Amino acid sequence: MAWQFHGRAPVYLQIVSRMRADILSGKYTADQQIPTVRQLAFDASVNPNTMQRALSELEREGLLYAKGTVGRFITSDTKILQTAKEIMHKEMMQSLVSDALALGVSKQELIEFIQNLEEGE
Repeated sequence: MAWQFHGRAPVYLQIVSRMRADILSGKYTADQQIPTVRQLAFDASVNPNTMQRALSELEREGLLYAKGTVGRFITSDTKILQTAKEIMHKEMMQSLVSDALALGVSKQELIEFIQNLEEGE
């Protein structure tokens, strides 16, 4: 999927979000090496410093780790991955509810909609 950025958040945070989702969805496997900063920056059409900042944030979160000059790799720590996934799910649900309420959808309508989705209606 092509990298697309919008003006609502800094580009490096959008990169963090995209890469976090890729990691947590299984696009990358545990201990898999990711492309270099330069390669990722080229692919995303961003400055390498922007990509470096995003990858540093993912390292801080524990989703990536560096092996000296060899490169960066995906963590194999299942606790870190599970915690990150739970945080991401919670943030997505909070955003969904906030957006729905802002549009005038009641909590009850939202609950009924979700229940209907589960039932296949």
